[in-house]
Amino acid sequence: MRATQEIPYWQQYTLTIEEAAKYFRIGENKLRKIASENPNADFVIWNGNRPQIKKKLFESYIDKLNVV
Repeated sequence: MRATQEIPYWQQYTLTIEEAAKYFRIGENKLRKIASENPNADFVIWNGNRPQIKKKLFESYIDKLNVV
């Protein structure tokens, strides 16, 4: 049987809300709110009703903000 290997957050292309919250140190509820308010944003991929955050594009997005 093969052991699953987890890819570190900093090497992943997309992050779940939970992973993004840990990586960016932003609350899960805040990230869900940002994703739902920006459903067509470049940094969000929807897997059914679950958002995935594109890490590099989200970094660019929050770099432009003064307050999250």
